[in-house]
Amino acid sequence: MEAVRVGVVGVGHLGMHHARVYTEILGAQLVGVVDINDERAHTIAEPLGVSAYNDFETFLKDTRPDAVSIVVPTSMHYEIAKKAMEHGVHVLVEKPVTTSVDEAERLLHLAVERDVILQVGHIERFNSAVEHAREFIKDPYFIQTHRMGPFSPRISDVGVVLDLMIHDVDIILSMINSDLVSISAIGKCIRTDHEDIASVQMRFANGAMAQILVSRVSEKRLRQMEITEAGRFVTVNYETQDITVRRCVRQSGGNIVEVMEHPVFPKTEPLKMELQHFISCIRDGLQPMVGIKDGKRALEVCVAALRQIHEEKKQNYSLLSAI
Repeated sequence: MEAVRVGVVGVGHLGMHHARVYTEILGAQLVGVVDINDERAHTIAEPLGVSAYNDFETFLKDTRPDAVSIVVPTSMHYEIAKKAMEHGVHVLVEKPVTTSVDEAERLLHLAVERDVILQVGHIERFNSAVEHAREFIKDPYFIQTHRMGPFSPRISDVGVVLDLMIHDVDIILSMINSDLVSISAIGKCIRTDHEDIASVQMRFANGAMAQILVSRVSEKRLRQMEITEAGRFVTVNYETQDITVRRCVRQSGGNIVEVMEHPVFPKTEPLKMELQHFISCIRDGLQPMVGIKDGKRALEVCVAALRQIHEEKKQNYSLLSAI
């Protein structure tokens, strides 16, 4: 089969890695990169031996790609994805899929209408530790995640809910096989006009619970998930891709002791696995593991959380004004 001709739209901090990885994937051919910063586009394109563009429509006309990665600010996701799919181009769009649930719904219908792949870039689904944990996690009744780190001005168009928390929301929704029945959220602006710290609690119809804490104004960086099941406690480190399993075992004498295990499994680059999956879906005509329905569902939860955070902010302002 011929290689899938692919381009990258937006070659900033993350997009540059999309471009690099496509040159390393069997079955993919990087045909160009697009960035509104012309100098940036050429800086990334030249070492990779491809053309640089600062206009998406010109790129589409000149290269006629089969697929694109969209790695631009969230506010631009909808228009670029829509234009690409209208040209029959398969799309991988970084999370969050769009700024609104209505936009995500429109992209879903367009993908069906044009018969194109629309994958959402929830990269943690392709984390080796998450994939391995999914093989033996059966019925979690409590999941707790921490995604924290020092402040960086790199992300300025959204707060931590859409930038960070949405990763964990997607993982939790994929692991707990039950309907979400309630959400409780709080958050606070510290360094930006968006929430820089947020906490969300989720409750499911089967009684399972989840708690997510995210911060981009913390001293230390932490990316961790803790899963509680009957008889075991599992810790997943997203960054090191390590898993620790603690189990209580009853010995022959009746004593109960805690056993700690560190499963061994191959570790891979999540982005490479994600993009390889995208290319494979295009070549084999399969739906992606993280499709638009998954992206839309995670976005719906985050939008509901943001609504509560903003409402709380208004109530607190009203109370202060009344004093």
